[in-house]
Amino acid sequence: MAKTKYKLIGTACDPTFGSRVSNFLDTIDLGVSNSQIAVFPGFCDVHVHFREPGSSYKETISTGSAAAARGGYTAVCTMPNLSPAPDTLEHLNIQRQIIQRDACIHVYPYGTITRGQAGEALSDMADMAPWVCGYSDDGRGVQGDEVMRAAMVQAKALDKPIAAHCEVNDLLHGGYIHQGRYAQAHGHRGICSESEWVQIRRDLALVEQIRCKYHVCHISTKESVDLIRQAKAKGLDVTCETAPHYLILDDEHLQEDGRFKMNPPLRDQADRLALVEGIKDGTIDMIATDHAPHSAEEKARGLEKSAFGVVGLETAFPAMYTHLVRPGIITLEKLIDLMVHAPRRRFGIGLGMDFTVWALDALETVDPARFRSLGRATPFEGMELYGRCLLTVCDGKIVYKY
Repeated sequence: MAKTKYKLIGTACDPTFGSRVSNFLDTIDLGVSNSQIAVFPGFCDVHVHFREPGSSYKETISTGSAAAARGGYTAVCTMPNLSPAPDTLEHLNIQRQIIQRDACIHVYPYGTITRGQAGEALSDMADMAPWVCGYSDDGRGVQGDEVMRAAMVQAKALDKPIAAHCEVNDLLHGGYIHQGRYAQAHGHRGICSESEWVQIRRDLALVEQIRCKYHVCHISTKESVDLIRQAKAKGLDVTCETAPHYLILDDEHLQEDGRFKMNPPLRDQADRLALVEGIKDGTIDMIATDHAPHSAEEKARGLEKSAFGVVGLETAFPAMYTHLVRPGIITLEKLIDLMVHAPRRRFGIGLGMDFTVWALDALETVDPARFRSLGRATPFEGMELYGRCLLTVCDGKIVYKY
């Protein structure tokens, strides 16, 4: 069997990683020739929704982790909008048992910030601490200042990050896409940018007082980028993420289709460009997908009535490679830091014998029918993207092969 030629990217942090990968690949026939093959450490996504327990018709730990493996991921952090929500150790253990049984990659759950994500009483944060990657009420911003203050104090004592979905409910006014040109032209109710950045500003003021670890989920506005840049300049322990769709698309790309509806929404071009600058200058630490699957019926009701959320694990690397790396906006090494090392550093997720192999010059049309996720709604449907995952290995075991 002829050896496949490939290049190792982003493995300098572990001098033995390359040799271990090389020895493993010497035993594998990747079935390709004359391709530009790259090997990366396993990707890590700190923001996914696997829906189990509670809504397994949308996604399961099994299907979600299989989708992650097809996208090159070997570690993910699952958001806690489940039923029951992981707000006590008893509830968390239901999810942990399913993960142990069904996951083909590493799955790290969040615990909730508040009981039932209701924004009132704190969850059993201390009891859950040994088994969660952090705390989040994702999908719901914590509205009360004193509740968030108490959560930050507790998280600091436990040395765990707060991962905040920032949204001021009083500023939503029933909106469901960005309050911009498209909404105005088509008679849609809009979500203003202030609904995101005003709560980020509130939280950052609390972080400055309490000095806890704080992570902002899926930022989408230029004001959010500026606030986080200022917080970092002050030396606050703050990180943030954005998602591929916010870096590639804006509200000029909207169509009357539920696959373009997510929360936060696609903003305007100035916001997208500010996010790209935030990626380039290090203000934005990592790329996360906010993989949020729903049933076909739930996403077939147009922009107004479809459920919020799109899937992203199986398109994230090709989308970012095609739109950020190939045009020279960032280097491939920078992308790997955003998708591998930065999320692992922030959330304390190690890297064992985990890697993924890609044919970088393979051009493919995004076809949701090929997804391993139960979710099919993606704004990238029909888009031509470079990059095909050939192999994903987790803990030395093949979890995906093209």
